[in-house]
Amino acid sequence: MSLAAEHWEPCSDRARERRDPLAGTGPRGLRWFLIEIAASWGQNALLDEPFDRALGGALVRRIEGAGMRPLAIRRTGRRSAPTVQRWAIVDSRPGHESVVWGTVADAAALLEVPLDGSAGRPSSRPLYCVCTHGRHDQCCAVRGRRVVMALAEARPEETWECSHLGGDRFAGTMVVFPHGLYYGYADDGDPVRIADAFEDGRVVSERYRGRSSLSHPVQAAQHHARTRFGDDRIASFSPIAEEATETGWRVRLAGADGEVVVELDEARSEPLLSTCAATRFVQVRQYGLRSIRSEDRAEGTRPTDGPGGRPPTPA
Repeated sequence: MSLAAEHWEPCSDRARERRDPLAGTGPRGLRWFLIEIAASWGQNALLDEPFDRALGGALVRRIEGAGMRPLAIRRTGRRSAPTVQRWAIVDSRPGHESVVWGTVADAAALLEVPLDGSAGRPSSRPLYCVCTHGRHDQCCAVRGRRVVMALAEARPEETWECSHLGGDRFAGTMVVFPHGLYYGYADDGDPVRIADAFEDGRVVSERYRGRSSLSHPVQAAQHHARTRFGDDRIASFSPIAEEATETGWRVRLAGADGEVVVELDEARSEPLLSTCAATRFVQVRQYGLRSIRSEDRAEGTRPTDGPGGRPPTPA
């Protein structure tokens, strides 16, 4: 018997036991093409039956070729096929946040939808997309269902089930559009609080993975800056620059009174099984805080903080 089979447990249970960090784990996504597929999804929602494989392949090539990310969505508890094919284009880039919706006669007509969003109708409503992609990972089905049911009761028009987001071990996972804010372990608390925070321009730091338009080091640096300075606003700590160092990364963020400089150590985790179906152990990147300091515009650099954001101990 393999080591993986002998010690199998749901991946999200293992991640919680290991205390896998959420910060800096949000997958890339600048612009998105959302496709409503009310039926069940295969292991890959657009490339496997019951969705037409040839059409799905053409759609994925077209969407990804334009630098966008495809995502299947559906309403909770509604499985009847809609009379028209609904789609949405989301822009998650800072300063360009937007959602446009449109419809076409059938799925094949999606190949003709302009990917610049010009054929869509702008919407000011946020979208709360929760991964419930059970054929991809069972944790997403079990834990995601709890999250989506709570959100659908509170915000039925803004809530959608979605296909694989990445980071199955962090189930229940969700993404908030248009900003592309990833959350994990959302079923461990009140997911409605995530929606409340977003509509108030804030993040829920203890469940927040990072923003899809930002690199992993920047996501991690923002987490440490929010923790250090107690500022949970979405707009805070926008990135200025990032550079690789001998041990990790140096990230410069825009603070309230100047720059915030975050030094990160990049390391590999212990070998782990990252999904329920995984049979091969992998090591994932993790970003530990080396130091954080603020540089005032008028006064220059403040003393460097030590590990964990604590002021250095006086000599």
